[in-house]
Amino acid sequence: MRLALKHQIIMAPAAVLCLMTLLLGFLQFTYWDISVKRQKAKDLRTAFVALAEADMATQRMHGVVGFLAQAQFPDPRALEQIANLHRHLEVSIDRLQETGLMATPSISRMRQSIVDLNPEHGIQLDQFNQALKVLHPLIMEQLSKLNEQRDDLSVLHREDIDTLVAETTFVSILVLGVAILVGILLSLAFARHILRRIQVLSDGAARITAGDFSPPPAPDKVRDELDGLAVSINQMTDQLIRVVAAEKLLEGAEEERRRIAMDIHDQTLADLAAVKRKLEHMRQEAPGNEDVTKIEVDLQRAMTNLRVVMDNLHPQTLDILGLPAATESFLEKTCEAPNSPEYHFLVDDEVEALKLSRLTQVTLYRIIVEAVNNVMRHAHASQFEVGMGLRSGSLVITVEDNGRGFDTAPRLPDQVGGRGLHNIRERARAIGAEVNWRSSRFSSGTRFELVLPLKDPKLSG
Repeated sequence: MRLALKHQIIMAPAAVLCLMTLLLGFLQFTYWDISVKRQKAKDLRTAFVALAEADMATQRMHGVVGFLAQAQFPDPRALEQIANLHRHLEVSIDRLQETGLMATPSISRMRQSIVDLNPEHGIQLDQFNQALKVLHPLIMEQLSKLNEQRDDLSVLHREDIDTLVAETTFVSILVLGVAILVGILLSLAFARHILRRIQVLSDGAARITAGDFSPPPAPDKVRDELDGLAVSINQMTDQLIRVVAAEKLLEGAEEERRRIAMDIHDQTLADLAAVKRKLEHMRQEAPGNEDVTKIEVDLQRAMTNLRVVMDNLHPQTLDILGLPAATESFLEKTCEAPNSPEYHFLVDDEVEALKLSRLTQVTLYRIIVEAVNNVMRHAHASQFEVGMGLRSGSLVITVEDNGRGFDTAPRLPDQVGGRGLHNIRERARAIGAEVNWRSSRFSSGTRFELVLPLKDPKLSG
C-alpha cells in the first residue's frame, strides 16, 4: 500500500517525535521515583521537628511540675504554662501522626500520656510525673529512629541522584541518536522514492517540450498527488497532440490555399490576360464587332471574379502590408455595396508593429472575416465596429454591432451558435487564443472578442 505524499513527508518527523515522547515518558517515570523519596525526606524533617518540639515541651512541663511540688501555694501562671505546654504537645503529636512515619502503638501510647497530662482533668503532680516519665523515653526513642532513617535516606538519595544522572544521560544520548538516525533514514528513503517519481515526470515534460509528444506513463489508479500530476500531464499531452495536429492541418490548408492562389495568378490569370489582349487586337482590326466586345466584357468580369476567389483563398494584402491593412481592405470591399451597415475600424499603433507569424495572421484574418460576415448576414445591424489593440500583453480583437443579437448561452458544453462560430472557436484554439460572445455596448447587438496572449508584445509566439 502506497502512502499519500503528505503522509510520506511527515513520516520522518512523526517518528522522531514519537521517540522523543517515549524518552520524555522515561524521564518522567524516573524523576517520579525521586519525587517520592523527596517527599519522604520532607516527612522525616516534619516528624523530626515535631518530636523535637514535643521533647522541649515535655522538659519544660517537667520543670513546671517540679516548681509546683516545692511551692506552698498554687501559682496561676504556672498552671497557665502547663495548659499551654499541653496544647503544644497535642499539636506536635498531630503533626507527627500526619507524616505516617510512626507506628500506631507508639502514637497511641504518646496520646495516652498526653491525656494524663491534661490540666483540665485536674492537676495531680504524681500522675504528671508518672506520665512524663513514660512520654519522654518514647520521644527520645522515636528521635533516635528518625535520625537513623534520615541518615540512611540521605546516603540513598545521593546514590540515587548519581545513578539517575548517569542512566538518564546514557538513555537520552541513545534515544536522541536513534531518533536522528531513524529520521535521516526515513527522510532519505521517502525522498529518494519521491524524487525518482518526480524525475520521471520531469523527463516526460522535457521530452514534450523538445517536441517528442510521448506522454509519461499514467498510473492505473490515483493514490497520491504525484499520480494525479502524472495523469494531468498525460491528458495535457493528448490535448497538446490534438492542438498541434489541428495547427499543422490548418497550416497545411492555408499553405495549399496560398499555393492555389499563386498558381491561379501566375497561370490562369496570365492565360486569361493573353486571351484579353488577343480580343483587344481583334476589336482593333474589326471595329464595331459587338460579339468581340461582349466576349471582352465577359472575360473582364471573369477575371475580376477570379481575383476575388484568389483574394478569398489567400489575400495578398496580408503578406504585403500585414493584418490591419488586410482587414481594412476587406471592410472597404465588403461595405461598398448599397445598404451596407456603417463600420468603424479602430487599431492601436502598437498592433502595426507586431511581427506575427504567417499562420497566426491568416488565422486571425479568417476569424475577422467570419465574424464580420456573421454581422452582415444575420445581425441586421445599421453599424458595427472592428477594433485591434494590446491589453495586458495580449492582442485583443473585437467585432461589435448594434443588431438584434443572439443567445450566447451555450446549449452544449463548449458550444455556442452554429457551424460558423464553431469554426471560429477551433481556429482560435489552434493558435492559442480565446474567444467569447456577450452583449454589445450598444443598446442591442453582440460583442465578439478574441484574446491572443503574446510571449513578447513585439514578437509573435
